[in-house]
Amino acid sequence: MGKKIMITCDGLSDNEVIVGTTLKEISEKVKDNFKYDILLAKIDNDLAELTDTVTRNCDVEFYDRSSTLGRYIYISSATFMLIVAVKNILGPDAKVITKHSLDNGVLCQIEGVDINRTILNQINEEMHRLAKENLLFEKISVSRTDAIKYFKNKKQLDKVNVLKYISNTYVNLYKLDNCYNYFYSKLAYSTGQIDEFETNYLYANDFVLSVPTLSKPNKMTEYSHHTKVVDAFNRAEEFTSKLGCEYAADVNRVVSDAKITDLILLAESYYESQLQRTADDISSKRDVRLVLLAGPSSSGKTTTSKKIMNYLKSNGHGVLQISVDNYFKELKDTPKDENGDYDFECIEAVDTELLNKHLVDLLAGKEVEFPTYNFLTGKREYNGNKAKLGANEIMVIEGIHAINDQMTFSIEKKLKYKIYISPLVNIGIDSQNYIHTTDIRKLRRIVRDSKTRGKTASATLKMWHSIRKGEEKYIYPYQDDVDTVINSNLCYEIGVLKTYVEPLLFCVDENDNVYPEALRLINFLRNFLPIPSDDIPINSVLREFIGGSCYKD
Repeated sequence: MGKKIMITCDGLSDNEVIVGTTLKEISEKVKDNFKYDILLAKIDNDLAELTDTVTRNCDVEFYDRSSTLGRYIYISSATFMLIVAVKNILGPDAKVITKHSLDNGVLCQIEGVDINRTILNQINEEMHRLAKENLLFEKISVSRTDAIKYFKNKKQLDKVNVLKYISNTYVNLYKLDNCYNYFYSKLAYSTGQIDEFETNYLYANDFVLSVPTLSKPNKMTEYSHHTKVVDAFNRAEEFTSKLGCEYAADVNRVVSDAKITDLILLAESYYESQLQRTADDISSKRDVRLVLLAGPSSSGKTTTSKKIMNYLKSNGHGVLQISVDNYFKELKDTPKDENGDYDFECIEAVDTELLNKHLVDLLAGKEVEFPTYNFLTGKREYNGNKAKLGANEIMVIEGIHAINDQMTFSIEKKLKYKIYISPLVNIGIDSQNYIHTTDIRKLRRIVRDSKTRGKTASATLKMWHSIRKGEEKYIYPYQDDVDTVINSNLCYEIGVLKTYVEPLLFCVDENDNVYPEALRLINFLRNFLPIPSDDIPINSVLREFIGGSCYKD
């Protein structure tokens, strides 16, 4: 009988276990407390895979796919199963490319293969076979130089290049069905835990690997294709491909070669070109009198709206910006959420009747006195802020509900131009480790909250669940009903954000419940070299987050 230690874990009746017991063995004793298979654990707030063992007295916590951390594991594991299934169906040299997240899955390609429904059905069946086989995801620690030699021999140069810029002496590779791969995230225990997925055929050679959503982890939901968002992704991907900056190692190479200024200016030019095209499109539609812009948190809405207004002015238009914040209902009339707190995010918190009356009056050539919302008193005030809409003047509204027609219900569709904005990440870690758009927004938000509101990274990460909840309810359902999509991501920005956000993430206490997420982001950032902010223009959308912007609120 080996030495025993004490484990603290919810639902564990016998807290004594033998040193060297695996987390998988412990998880079997508490699995009835979970709706889905346990995928991941924390040992004293450190992320751990189920193959890891306990060697000391510690606290253990488990996660299934209904958690944010668990879903990351689920997606990465399903991706590895897809990679193996493709090799088994199409041959050992067949290569899956994961491009980016989309709706409830990942947009993918198979290099050099014309995809059709027949091939996808075969891949889908092979993935289900792998799930039924319940094969282990084996983690193998190897020297970084040996890993580079292995991938060089396999002609997987994107993985060779990303490993060149990792300083670790040893790296973890994963093995599934005689296939080895590198993932910067952790994986599930076995393929049997990844039992819900679908492959959806789209167009050209793109297809989507769909998995259950975080809000509905119990089943697959019907895939919804967002054409304009995908087109924006693809345009950005074409741009970075022409620059030779498709992956993290490509950007790192530019940094190493002291050519980062050129990349910064090119990325900024691409972003500006989207705004110029948008302004030109608005100008070409002579009926448009109201521009509406919305996007999820930390998309760069403030800078983008101000830049579009400048481009409209250069096209000969007058511009009248209207702040929805000034149309909040008085505090006594503001709805409350399920916790009894005032809910300023719901559309019912906005006096849409008054807003629409003012919009209609402005369009009719009448003078309007705009309210100012006093957040200290919770009341609207009128301070003589009046305006009339000129003959060639366009109104601009930016806000969470801007592209929801309920916000501007009195205005004819032909008079409105809707814009959806998001930092749609157009580079990957490598060809099979894509970057989540939400991670970029999260990093941006942490930096901005620290600089402008004095918030810690912990405070921002604790809010993220409610932020995402609001986005899924109030923004994403309307992203297809827009005239254009603007991609605010800059292909160089992760290296810049790293210099600001890494110290903030390291400040998250090891006992904090968001520490594992902070650690995940730190591990993600290790794939990028730091980039100084000196050469970033003062009118860059990135300045909205790191500071130094010429645009003031």
